[in-house]
Amino acid sequence: MSFTLNHPLVVFVLSLIGMWIAERVGAWWARRGSANKGEAADTFNVVQGATLTLLGLIIGFSFSMAISRYDQRKNYEEAEANAIGTEYVRLDLLPPEDATKLRPLLVSYLEQRITFYETTDRSQLPAIATRKNALQASLWAGMAAPAGQQPTPITALVVAGMNDVLNSEGYTQAAWWNRIPVAAWLLMMVVALGSNLLVGMGSFKAGSQRGLLLVLPLVVAVSFMLIADIDSPRGGLIRIVPQNLHALLASLQHA
Repeated sequence: MSFTLNHPLVVFVLSLIGMWIAERVGAWWARRGSANKGEAADTFNVVQGATLTLLGLIIGFSFSMAISRYDQRKNYEEAEANAIGTEYVRLDLLPPEDATKLRPLLVSYLEQRITFYETTDRSQLPAIATRKNALQASLWAGMAAPAGQQPTPITALVVAGMNDVLNSEGYTQAAWWNRIPVAAWLLMMVVALGSNLLVGMGSFKAGSQRGLLLVLPLVVAVSFMLIADIDSPRGGLIRIVPQNLHALLASLQHA
């Protein structure tokens, strides 16, 4: 399931095929049933309309969830850039030899964070995490030495800034793991299949053209693909561009 949700095009193809089959099954079912137009037809129209309304509400709610998570990832990228940039400036408050040692490490850490945002190959993530963890350990070890030698309020300010840098990475990772729950996807798919089943039954009773049966599956499949694209940090076309981190790296390299 996770592989499917990380590839929006797969979501589109599978949902389109599944909903089209559901409509054909609905039409076949209606063809075998009775064709009376009395109260049963009125009840059918009410159920069909209510199901389609529910499907629209669930799609809108899921789209809102995906947008909020995308905005959260975007905000944390900006927060990371601010934390790293602030700490780079605060290193001036340390003894020159300590600042000279920590600045290249902080720039290398910044480059690793940019790589984390831009990579689309999930197989590279363990190696990126290993390099990131090593740089974090080196930064904290390099900060612990001057902090232990000079436990002053100024040194504490620099240590707090480094702590913000490390914490911001954790907040970012948590935001990237915060996806639309699988249960919500399953609910959407069940309601979508039921809606298309009812549309297929109604289209046979109304004598609609077969080409019209593709409209609802296509529209809903595109909606599912868009939601999956926004919700997937790496698998879709809509991804977080680390423009703030890039701008910070450019300013530090030309400083």
